[in-house]
Amino acid sequence: MIYHFVVGDFAAAPLSEAVSLEPAMAGEVVVLRDILHVGPLDKTQAAEEVAGFSEMRSNFWRDVAPNEKNPVTVDDMERLLDVSKKMYEDETAQAWFWMAPGPADVCAYYWSLPYLSKHVGRLYLVHIAGLPFLDENGKVFFPKNISNILPKELVKARRLARPVTPAEVEVDTEEWRRLTAENAPVRTHEGGKKIVSREEAYYDSQLIGFCTPQFQKASKIVSQVLSKYQNPTGDLYLGWRLRKLADAGKLQLQGDVSKTLKDFELKLFE
Repeated sequence: MIYHFVVGDFAAAPLSEAVSLEPAMAGEVVVLRDILHVGPLDKTQAAEEVAGFSEMRSNFWRDVAPNEKNPVTVDDMERLLDVSKKMYEDETAQAWFWMAPGPADVCAYYWSLPYLSKHVGRLYLVHIAGLPFLDENGKVFFPKNISNILPKELVKARRLARPVTPAEVEVDTEEWRRLTAENAPVRTHEGGKKIVSREEAYYDSQLIGFCTPQFQKASKIVSQVLSKYQNPTGDLYLGWRLRKLADAGKLQLQGDVSKTLKDFELKLFE
């Protein structure tokens, strides 16, 4: 039994198909949906008292993406602990962490390490950074995300799985402690496993750069930033930053911010 950890539903789709195709990969795909390179990590530093990590992260995303009918609930920790429990019960079970070269994947790997590394010799890492794969036309490319890799290519990639060494566990666990202590609002990926803490306004200049003296929908501003800068934070976080810039008097806002990014507009002050 292999528990395949992967970040995001888009990445999980081809991986799930690969697992169904290859008996040597038989197991369960465990999808981590939180985006840990933005928002708080240390619950002791939270603005309000929280019972646990999941509650703190849920509160953060509810602020970023308010939805009274379907409030965001983060439960990655509960799934992680459930897998760890099952691995204690089945000493033959393994955990494979599929990691793409991006901040969400690297942060999720660091976060899961203290729990999965308890199962000595049974935690494997599949790190695709800098590795060539074939696309639908048979051309070589270097994917930035597992969602871009064909299932049959992921089947081949199983040979990349390698055990996480005790020395690696020690170094990488300390790296997570550093990131938690810094508790920065934003974390960026600087290659390999290097994650750098950044200030909350790190992406603000990109957003303001696409604002004009005329009102534009927030969705348009965000899509332009994502297209030009390949920003890894996603549209929800960038939309939240636009609202914060308006709150700070740096942008003029009109519309309903409680709905989608298409329901409010922003412009520069004249």
